[in-house]
Amino acid sequence: MSPPTPTAVVCDTTAYLPTEVLAARGVKTISLYVAVDGHQEREAEITDYAGFYERLRASESGATTSQPSIGDFLSIYEPLLDEGREVVSIHISAGISGTWEAAGQARERLIAEGKGGERIHVFDSRSAAGGMGLSVLAASAAAAAEGDAEAVWARAEQARQELKMWFAIDTLEYLRRGGRIGGARAWIGSALKIKPILTLEEEITPVERVRTRARSIERLRDYARQHHESGFDGWVVQHIQDDETAAALVDDGREIFGCEPVFVSEIGAVLGAHVGPGLLGIGSVSKDVLS
Repeated sequence: MSPPTPTAVVCDTTAYLPTEVLAARGVKTISLYVAVDGHQEREAEITDYAGFYERLRASESGATTSQPSIGDFLSIYEPLLDEGREVVSIHISAGISGTWEAAGQARERLIAEGKGGERIHVFDSRSAAGGMGLSVLAASAAAAAEGDAEAVWARAEQARQELKMWFAIDTLEYLRRGGRIGGARAWIGSALKIKPILTLEEEITPVERVRTRARSIERLRDYARQHHESGFDGWVVQHIQDDETAAALVDDGREIFGCEPVFVSEIGAVLGAHVGPGLLGIGSVSKDVLS
């Protein structure tokens, strides 16, 4: 009897996992889209982030973002199903994007056409960026251990249950303009010049507001210490257009956690369009869930 075909893990580009990590784990990705002044591009093809933010700042209408098409999903799913594989497809929170819903529609079409769509299992990460990325890596670890779709799904859910991810941003203005501001809406119009610290619990959720950039970064370090004390040492750092501060936070993280980060990456154009440059984030899960 031939060995079982490994469960395939799929995610979308808003995990912002490094390409070498995706390749090593065999994770397939589906790109979201971003448009500035009506010119739409696949997020996966935008690599000049400095140029993107220049265009964004110069734009009178700002940026819009959109989920992959059903056809985009089919182009990834069908070859995997043809190989006889089960698929666990992990996506940005359904509370802020239609990506999860589009994945489900692609699954239903493949079921209706008798192409094995019932072997696709669509997972709402209820997160994005590094938080979603950690769920993807947890799932891929279970898949590498020859777990079936149920085991892979369970590992992704375990990571999501453990996940703590906080990010500091320079301004709420981009979130306000993009309509993705969630529970932080109450902070709009504050007379104070605040540096918000947020998390993503299905939608953008406020954690704390501080007065200076330096204070917001110190609070991220405090959160990292809390993660470590809770035993969640599988940590990541992400940023938008701030390599220097991110590198300093990584150095702090090495000291706090006593180990290297799982990954460090820059957040791309889709989420960047909604939060703007200057974001810095840190989060973690337990190492066990990733291995």
